[in-house]
Amino acid sequence: MAGPYTRSRRAPALACVALTAGAALAACGDGSGTAEPSSPAPSPSSSSPGGAPAGETLVLRWRKTGGIAGLGGPGSLPDFSLYSTGRAVASAQGGPTEYRLKPDALRRLLDGARAAGLARSHSVGPGGVADAITIVVAMDGATTRIVQPEAQSGPEARFLQRLDPAAWPPSDLTRKPAPYRPEKTAVLAGPTTGSATVKAWPLEPLGKGVPVAGAICTVAPAAKVPATNPGTAWRSGGQAYSVRLRPLLPAESSCQDVK
Repeated sequence: MAGPYTRSRRAPALACVALTAGAALAACGDGSGTAEPSSPAPSPSSSSPGGAPAGETLVLRWRKTGGIAGLGGPGSLPDFSLYSTGRAVASAQGGPTEYRLKPDALRRLLDGARAAGLARSHSVGPGGVADAITIVVAMDGATTRIVQPEAQSGPEARFLQRLDPAAWPPSDLTRKPAPYRPEKTAVLAGPTTGSATVKAWPLEPLGKGVPVAGAICTVAPAAKVPATNPGTAWRSGGQAYSVRLRPLLPAESSCQDVK
């Protein structure tokens, strides 16, 4: 199976997000404004009003950035997010997939990430390479940048193989992987690109959102958001917009979480 830094999104695969092993979301260390985790917390038993377990926090995250296609741009979904409850959400071609790690497996994974050096901010690989693919990992308040990961052989790059949840053994999981079902979706509206199909937007006016990730952002219940594609424009408040959808992940609740 290909590693997490391959271009394919067929299996869950990384703006500035990185692996984070921590309790509360904090701003990324490189000043990008992307939320990142702090230190792990015990798995809670109760649930919050949003449906996620009370106290569930992001502990580790990675995102693939760069390349000619400009991967990992503002408003994109992180490739991998791990939470203090053992829940992990990974980007995949058919949509984000949710995994559930057993407590011992979660502990081993976080211990291995720290042993690989991912809990201290540093860079691996050459600098100044135009359009280089870079994996950005956030953990314990630290940011690690792995440039051209396919050419690296150090502990950081080797550990990335363990962050491909499609390769996790079933014995480490409490249940089978399943599609991630968000409660809310961030709607990112921008200028149209000459789309031939124009539809009426059925939810809150797109123009009344907040500027985020180079777009105008509103949040809506995921079940009410209509499916869309690049060939469809949406008319709202007398103006036509193109729309991107970004499911809100666990511990995210507003447009400010989408950087």
